[in-house]
Amino acid sequence: MFVDDWRHSEPAKSSDRNIGVITTHLTSYIFPQIVSGIDDVISEQGYSLILSNTHNDPSRERKALVSLMGKSIDGFIVEPTQSALNQENLDLYRELEALHIPVVFINAKYAGLNAPSLTTDDTQAMRDITNYLIEQGHERILGVFQVDDNQGVDRMDGFMQAYRQHPQLSIYGATMMYQTSDSRATLMKRIGSLLTQPQESRPTAVVAYNDQIAIRILDLANSLGLKVPEDLSVVGFDDYTLSKYMTPSLTTLRHVQAQMGRDAATMLLKMIRGEAVASIQYPAELILRNSTSKLD
Repeated sequence: MFVDDWRHSEPAKSSDRNIGVITTHLTSYIFPQIVSGIDDVISEQGYSLILSNTHNDPSRERKALVSLMGKSIDGFIVEPTQSALNQENLDLYRELEALHIPVVFINAKYAGLNAPSLTTDDTQAMRDITNYLIEQGHERILGVFQVDDNQGVDRMDGFMQAYRQHPQLSIYGATMMYQTSDSRATLMKRIGSLLTQPQESRPTAVVAYNDQIAIRILDLANSLGLKVPEDLSVVGFDDYTLSKYMTPSLTTLRHVQAQMGRDAATMLLKMIRGEAVASIQYPAELILRNSTSKLD
């Protein structure tokens, strides 16, 4: 049996025009909107999508890249996998660069690669929401961040920057870090251990890495007999579709989602045509809903 090696052969010639899209998730959360935005643009130009889901696992990302590099792919749109830690697959991205196959990164990018990216200004956004809570009278704020992705690292940095702007309150702020592989049940147990402290020492507000975690915290608070926002203010990030339908509706920071997908596709098509492009960073809009309130 003979198995061809894409490293030593030319990709098969095809009349098809394909774009490879690799994301950490596909069918849930904000990702359907991003993929839909990509498809809106590339389908009008006669391209098809080939989708792959890494579940934020570097080994899955490698398999996806190797598989797609063996096909007729004109360019890639990639959400990096564990972007704050993962260096395992940089050789494949450098191989794509050597083959002049363009790559656009979304939500984060890998350091050391010469490729454009479309990201949210995570640091500024988290600094703004933390300052907003401080202005509302909250001093003991808990920040919960996923730190194997650059988004989480940057959001944690914004949280800490806000406290540095209020040094007299710095002893009251707290951060809790987790990674993709960590059990969500264990994470909620850790958060619960802080929320069950005496009233004078427990957090009065929590800012979460994303809306998925924030929604779990709403449920946790309810199970502990805490009222949101009377006893605890909760903030998410991304403006997930369900966030406005929660009880109470979730205060969050808006991720542009479909626009990011459209802009990424437009950028990639320009690169395929040999046109110059520049990275884009979006501001995150604060969406005030009912999960936060001024502290009496």
